[in-house]
Amino acid sequence: MLPHNTLVVVADGHSATLYRNVAKHGVELSEVEKLSPGDLDKQSAGAVMDEGSPRAEEEAGFAAQLAQYLNALALKHKYDDLAVAADPSTLGVMRKHYHKELQFRLRKELSKTLTNSDLAAIEAAFTA
Repeated sequence: MLPHNTLVVVADGHSATLYRNVAKHGVELSEVEKLSPGDLDKQSAGAVMDEGSPRAEEEAGFAAQLAQYLNALALKHKYDDLAVAADPSTLGVMRKHYHKELQFRLRKELSKTLTNSDLAAIEAAFTA
């Protein structure tokens, strides 16, 4: 179960959607923000990754930038609790870039692709 007001991130190598858990008990997500590589390029310096193909490099770069963005939010105390769902490769890259403050706030990780799922399926994944 996720605490009230948990920041929930659903991501893949191309986009991320941030939600807040608005339920006092249980999981009821409300969308807060959608992020694409272009959004994060403006907010942080790009991480250079050597993952192979240009597409893999682009996806890994987005994952690294997303982790840096979440690190910055943690350091600014923008959330107390965090839950992340991402495809296995994106989650693997993100984990390499987690700041200790983010790790302290991390409540749940799902190595699962949910970016094209409807809200009910995302909520169900975090309820299990």
